[in-house]
Amino acid sequence: MLTEFATVLVFIVLGAVTVTLMLFVSRLLQPRNPTPVKLSTYECGEVPFGSSWVQFNIRFYVIALIFIIFDVEVALLYPWAVVFQKLGLLAFVEAFIFIVILLAGLAYLWKEGDLDWVRTMQEAPARKGEK
Repeated sequence: MLTEFATVLVFIVLGAVTVTLMLFVSRLLQPRNPTPVKLSTYECGEVPFGSSWVQFNIRFYVIALIFIIFDVEVALLYPWAVVFQKLGLLAFVEAFIFIVILLAGLAYLWKEGDLDWVRTMQEAPARKGEK
């Protein structure tokens, strides 16, 4: 039994040594010629201006995570679609329930406004005694 764990340990150690060795060899062989242009921030061909330490709106990351979640869920439907005829009615009902849950999640995100690129500022409710 311990030999099976030893095999796994050997693979982990060999993997770590290989990665470390490759990084070390790369560090030795890479050319180093830092210039101000090479050290500047790359902005898709645009001339960079200002500091590269800019806070981005969190909405970009939220939209990306939502996309990844739904993309993975839809990818899970492909194997089901390939063998759809062999699975029968029960599998169809299960997939239908799965899709309904996904649509409920999408409706919730839509209702909360998490799919909007630009949110409007909502007015704060007036306090008692104020107009």
